[in-house]
Amino acid sequence: MTELSLAILPETPKDAQAIERLHERTFGPGRFVLSAYRLREHVDHLLDVSFTARIGTLLVGSVRQLPILIGETPALMLGPLTVEPPFRSRGVGRALLERAIAGARAKGHRLIVLVGDEPYYSRVGFKLIPKGQVTMPGPVDPSRLLVMELADGAFEGVSGPIQPDWSKAI
Repeated sequence: MTELSLAILPETPKDAQAIERLHERTFGPGRFVLSAYRLREHVDHLLDVSFTARIGTLLVGSVRQLPILIGETPALMLGPLTVEPPFRSRGVGRALLERAIAGARAKGHRLIVLVGDEPYYSRVGFKLIPKGQVTMPGPVDPSRLLVMELADGAFEGVSGPIQPDWSKAI
């Protein structure tokens, strides 16, 4: 796969079914019990900061971002980030991640949080949230709760429960 053959495009409503099938294949039915999915039950992701990866017309990856509040502070929750297994370890996930971060920054968002592997996400600037500073609904391994500041100092003094941003509910 050459770099030129990969297109990172904004997600559109027409992508929903293909992305759901991708999530079924990569995460299976167990995805619905995860804490992050509990948040997604209430507020939909934002299309203007969610992206797809395509090679030609083939959807090979997706990243979504959901509007949340940490206490009273608006933020985005990144995820799921998923790539078709044959296309993993080829830079697709990284390209999606970088585009999602750039898109969020361009739209004026100040914070992104996610539940994921620190060694993978720290490569683009995510940092571990100190244990107890932020809580998620349901059980979450605190060593997997990460944050990225899109504006200097945006995470200073931020704490509390993560909840859907009801002002963005559709």
